[in-house]
Amino acid sequence: MTSICFYFQVHQPRRIKKYRYFDIGNNSSYFDDSSESNLNNKKILQKVAAKSYIPTNRVLLELLRAHPEFKVSFSLSGLAIEQFEEFSPETLESFHDLFSTGQVEVLSETYYHSLSFLYSGAEFKSQVDLHAKKLKKVFGLSKPKVFRNTELIYNNDLAREVEKMGYVGILAEGADHVMGWRSPNFVYLPAQAGRPIERKQIKLLLKNYKLSDDIAFRFSEKSWKEYPLTAEKFANWVNAINGNGQVVNLFMDYETFGEHQWEDTGIFDFLRALPGELLKHPDNDFVTPSEAVKRYAPVGEIDMPNFVSWADVERDLSAWLSNSMQSDAIVKLYAMKDKVLATKNKKLAEDWRRLTTSDHFYYMCVKWFADGDVHAYFNPYESPYDAFRYYMNVLTDLQTRIKPAKKVRSL
Repeated sequence: MTSICFYFQVHQPRRIKKYRYFDIGNNSSYFDDSSESNLNNKKILQKVAAKSYIPTNRVLLELLRAHPEFKVSFSLSGLAIEQFEEFSPETLESFHDLFSTGQVEVLSETYYHSLSFLYSGAEFKSQVDLHAKKLKKVFGLSKPKVFRNTELIYNNDLAREVEKMGYVGILAEGADHVMGWRSPNFVYLPAQAGRPIERKQIKLLLKNYKLSDDIAFRFSEKSWKEYPLTAEKFANWVNAINGNGQVVNLFMDYETFGEHQWEDTGIFDFLRALPGELLKHPDNDFVTPSEAVKRYAPVGEIDMPNFVSWADVERDLSAWLSNSMQSDAIVKLYAMKDKVLATKNKKLAEDWRRLTTSDHFYYMCVKWFADGDVHAYFNPYESPYDAFRYYMNVLTDLQTRIKPAKKVRSL
């Protein structure tokens, strides 16, 4: 038997405006949610919702109702949820409809889709807790059982920390340089550094990036030798894993449907047909991540001492931390953390935490800038250098707002 596990990332950042030097000390509104500029978060969110989120949710709801055995999972960043509340209530309602089917699992992550685990364990835990509270408040969901870190950033230390937080499963990229001869189509244990294997130990689900990327990146590529990709063809590839795998993890950005792959490519027709084609094989079924880790025994350990992500060909942290601009910005940001939180100023803390979002550093990446690649997608800035300049101006203004909380005089 082979199970299919679908996981979709739903996230949109609060992009900062073109915050100029002369705004410092005069304007503490950093995030462009109302103007008509191309940085407008409201406009971008509503555009993506209309092209991707709403129509894809509609298709998935049809599929979930037509196939009671069909299941999917999501992680929605806190920033995405709050922007749905503000700018697209229809999108929020459509997610409510999906979650009410009982066939959808929602995963845990950091509220602000941040790199906080790399810089502050305490802040990482705070953001994970904020995310769980948001899921409870908006959707009535209990704390998730499976964790998915920002952009699938993962290493052994993260697994151990998340295990201490009570999670039973964690997702990661099945990168070739880590897997070697092993297959991502099995459940594994994180490396334990000499610790004995325990029955209730957290389990590791690895993305089958080849099959996932066939949909997410190559679906509409006419030069691809497998073009056009049909649901029947894709199902046959999955069927070939039967007998040599437990679970096929298909992880991708939700914007794949309708935004990265436009409707006229046939992506929605493909999605409509896929569950039925997969279920034609009597040994196929669908699982959520928590069901996968409960059902399948791990076949071994995977050792990832260094950070691995699902970004770019390197599958490392270089999308966010490969140049001096990115390093300077994030070091200055986290150097302010204790002073910001000590003020007990909720607006100041919220602004600071919105600046922890990984996208801000992604926009500063220069490694493929000349080629105009995927780093330009949803990037509102003309260059990585502009992204850095506006971000550092915002941090400078934020610094001027830090004032210690007033002490209450004792009687």
